[in-house]
Amino acid sequence: MSDIDEPSHGDGADAEGAERRRRVISRRALVFGGIAVGGLAALGGGALVYRDIRRSAGPEGAWVKLAPIVLSPGAPPRETSPAFEEPGEDTTVAVWAHADDDIIFANPHLAGVIASGATLRTIFVTAGDAGRGLAYARQREAGIRAAYDLMRGSTAAWDTREITLLSGARATRFVPVDDARLSITMLRLPDGNLSAKGFPSTGDAGLTQLINGTVPVLRPIDDGPAVDASRLADTVAELIHAGRPDHVTTNIPHESVFARGDHPDHSCVGSLVRAVAPAVEVPADAITYYIGYPSQHQPVNVEGDVLAAKVDVYQTYAAEDSVVTCENASACLSQPGFGQWLRRSYGKAEGELQLR
Repeated sequence: MSDIDEPSHGDGADAEGAERRRRVISRRALVFGGIAVGGLAALGGGALVYRDIRRSAGPEGAWVKLAPIVLSPGAPPRETSPAFEEPGEDTTVAVWAHADDDIIFANPHLAGVIASGATLRTIFVTAGDAGRGLAYARQREAGIRAAYDLMRGSTAAWDTREITLLSGARATRFVPVDDARLSITMLRLPDGNLSAKGFPSTGDAGLTQLINGTVPVLRPIDDGPAVDASRLADTVAELIHAGRPDHVTTNIPHESVFARGDHPDHSCVGSLVRAVAPAVEVPADAITYYIGYPSQHQPVNVEGDVLAAKVDVYQTYAAEDSVVTCENASACLSQPGFGQWLRRSYGKAEGELQLR
């Protein structure tokens, strides 16, 4: 599929593409910025859908009971974490299962945060690799950086840093050289698949099996240190605390009625964040949880210029993702599942989760 709307950095055509995206953002930033968090909060949910699924209706994930999430006694908060980032203005720490959960399920809110000048620290827990390996995961990482470039109106390079956390886990962090208020941190744990059973290439295991104790550890697909369930919870807690958030955004948790039919990885990440938040002194009312796949069953609430800007961001991401590439806005909106999700955005506060 064509990548004509995605910059590849270097020649005149690429510069023209970058300038086009800057014009798009300057034209639409006010549209994004004017959306209230409560009204169009975000679409939270892993957006990796495979080619055969894309030809059918929007996907639904398997429903698997999830064990309670327990932190190691006395582990967080970690005041001197190597992941510490300088406090910013009105900081949001966003924790997602897969790279693109935020732009599909957390827009237009996400773009509004960036356009406002606030600080945004994004964490992706899995590699979203779909069993395809690190090369494919890196495509998705490149796509999400390109999407952030469009939203922030710059195509400056991103610095890359490997961080060994106090929890023992390893993370890869990307920071734009011209905008330290933004960062993207990757843990690269294996994708758990729609079935919640993982993929053969990564040991048929993912977050669900780890939390439920059916596998003792998960190893990141970049061969980083393996993590057990308590170390994963400690890692998420450490990264949230290191960002010093005023707000936290994440996937809808497993405990919510809105999680049924969502990607199992989404539910696991939402539940992880909800479980560790008290330990890192994040109040419940500071967290917004975004409905993922099941948002397709809610009324359309993203339309007009807001939808057009949102699709621009998604198309920019998708140009790097060889599974979901779409050549134009119409093609993006025609993708089963994606088209429904892009037209919707539902964030829920703690009191709106309808816990089961």
